[in-house]
This record gives sequence, C-alpha cells and structure tokens, in this order.
Amino acid sequence: MNTRIAALLLTFAFGSMGFADLNREQLREQLAKYETIENIVYKTVDGRRLDMLIFLPDKNLPRPMPVMLHTHGGGWSGGNKYKVLRSSFVGTLDQLLESGVAVATIEYRLARGDSTAVECVVDCMDAGRFLVKHASQYGLDPDRIGVWGGSAGGHLSLMTGLTPGELFPGASELAGYDPTYRCVASYFPATSFERIDLLKGSHFEDPQKFVPMLGGPYEDNLEKAKLLSPVKHLSKTSPPVLLLHGEKDDVLPISGSRYMVDVANEVGANVKLLSVKNGRHSFGGNNLDPSLPEIQQHATEFILQHLKPGQPAKDRAVKDEKP
Repeated sequence: MNTRIAALLLTFAFGSMGFADLNREQLREQLAKYETIENIVYKTVDGRRLDMLIFLPDKNLPRPMPVMLHTHGGGWSGGNKYKVLRSSFVGTLDQLLESGVAVATIEYRLARGDSTAVECVVDCMDAGRFLVKHASQYGLDPDRIGVWGGSAGGHLSLMTGLTPGELFPGASELAGYDPTYRCVASYFPATSFERIDLLKGSHFEDPQKFVPMLGGPYEDNLEKAKLLSPVKHLSKTSPPVLLLHGEKDDVLPISGSRYMVDVANEVGANVKLLSVKNGRHSFGGNNLDPSLPEIQQHATEFILQHLKPGQPAKDRAVKDEKP
C-alpha cells in the first residue's frame, strides 16, 4: 500500500488541496493507484444516468465485503463523486480499504433548476438500495453497510442513514431494498433546516440561501425544511452516528452538531461528536487538535467498530466531546 501512503502524505502536505481539484489526467493517475469499478449506473432518472465508483480492497481480503456509501459535498448544488479523494476523507478511505471495507462514492442530482435537496436525498437512498440489490454481483455484504460524507454530503449521509425509506421513495426497480445502515460518519454537516438560529454568522444565516435546496422561499416550505432536518429523524433505533466538526467552522457551524447531540440524548439515540480545536470547514486551519491523521483514524475506528467489530483498532488518544 506504499502508493496510498504516499498519496496520503501529499494531501497532508498541501492542506485543503484535494484530488477533486486536479485536472482529468491527474485524477486518472490518482485513481490508477486504486482497484476500482467505474461508471456503475445505479439509476436513470429524467434521462440522466446516475453512476457510482466503487473502491475495492485487496483481492486477497475476505469477501463478501462491508461497504461504506460516500455522499459528496458541494453545497447541494455542486461537487462530484471524486470528493472522497479530498484531504478530509482520503486517509479514512485508504484505511478502510486496507481493512477490507469497500467504498462506493456516487453522483446524485444537484439542487439546481427543478431539483431540490429532496432529490439529492432520494438519489442517495437509491444508491444504497442499489448496493443491497446488487451486493452479490460486486462481492458486497448487504448486511454490513454504512454511510459517510462531509458538509452538504454530511447532511445527506445523515438523511440517508437515519430516514425511513418510505419518506423518500425512488426508482421503482429499487423498491424494497432499503439497507439497514450499521453506522453514519458525518463530517461538518448541516443537522437542521429548521433551526436557522444555529447558523448565525455563517454562510447560511440568511434563510434565502435555502431556496435552491427547498425549491422556493423558506417561509413557504417549512414542512420541507422539517422533512430535510436529520435531527427530526433521530430515535432509539437510529444507527450509531459519529459527527466530526471544527470548532471554528463558519460555513456550517459546530453548533448544529452540538444540537444534534442534545436531541440524541433526549430521544436515546447514539450520537457522538468529535470536536476539532482550531478546525475550520473541511478541517482547514492550523494546529488542529486532534490532527488530521488522528481525525481520520478516529473515523476509521468508528466505522470498523460497526462494520467489522472483530477488527483490532490501534490505541490512540483522541477525546470525544462530552455532551
């Protein structure tokens, strides 16, 4: 795995620069270091083929494999499946692959034109359904699936992992294949579209910023805002959730993640928060505590705990924030 370690060191050296920022040729060079299955179309909607890319562990590791579904960020209106290669995630990607966990990263309809964040959620949920339906084809274990993502993708990972499938029906051919998610790892997410006060001083403080996600003025779409709020879907039966958030995030402030922990404690859900001192959005900033490698190790250990509970984890001193 020397090439993966070298790639990881490069992302640390260049800070927030991620592989998703590279040109096509450079991206292909990076992807060539991984065993992948590309351009898997998981659904076609409105004439558009939505696809996923699956990163595979070493062929000598056991099959069927657990799988993590990755939902990319980009403000709900941008981004692509290659964001899993950004510095915030690539360390965990590599560690999961080394531990025998596959990773599927997807394209979904963006909140533009006639599409809203509802369509984003539907597509993410359909991607999970596809993985269950076609698990044997790709050597996956349909009973060991988790979901992770950052920023808007962090919100979508929470919605995908926490929300009952019947609230977001999708492609008819995927009906009846809703996964039972084992865990959700959500990086610097939005946790509520209702509690605008939690976004004070941030990019999304103005409710009108939600117009593309809701498909109209905020005040006319309060029920949709509620539906799209992950905290509203927490319950005692929710899968375990790990939130990872920088204390200085001014795009989606950490107050949203702290609020989710509070709600989880009220309803009896299992939600933990890793608070990163000096961390900005996407874990930008200097003197991060814990460091970026420690953050990624923490996420890996959480995921393995739930997808491969027999997998040994390295000893490490990273503290969860107390509720």
